[in-house]
Amino acid sequence: MRNAQFIRFTAFSLSIAFATFQTENLMAGPANEKFFDAALCKPPYSMTSATEIYDAAEALAKPDTSSLGAAIYKIPSQIGRDGFKSTEVFFASNAVGILVEGQRADDLAKKYGLKPESSDLLGTSTKGYSRELPADQQPEPGLAGPGKVRIVARQGDALPGKTLLACEFAQDF
Repeated sequence: MRNAQFIRFTAFSLSIAFATFQTENLMAGPANEKFFDAALCKPPYSMTSATEIYDAAEALAKPDTSSLGAAIYKIPSQIGRDGFKSTEVFFASNAVGILVEGQRADDLAKKYGLKPESSDLLGTSTKGYSRELPADQQPEPGLAGPGKVRIVARQGDALPGKTLLACEFAQDF
């Protein structure tokens, strides 16, 4: 009798654990795609695309706003693509992206065809790469003011052990 109860309890517990694991994987799939796509400017940065990814992050976590004048969301499950992993989504006034684990700017640049940046953003990045989106993926003239949307990968002392991969709108000066 006790063995039968133990077996039923164990089977029930395993089925609950399996269902929970499946649900987490189903939820991680869309979030994984959404966050990585946003960091790679798919779709290109706009207020609409930034709001959609912001809403997805807000549904998963509360932001840490203590660094860089940005909001960083620690999401509950790891996301990954192309060998890069992250558990953090990044928002700034003109950028949306992820914080990739490790100092991976060189690897990200190689994988996504980014070129070295000519500026270190006033010392905030020790290594930075970017690639401007083609003209047909840039905002309509007049909607965003003079500027360009680009994919960036940056690492620096402000984000120890992390590399920012983001889609950003940079004003022309």
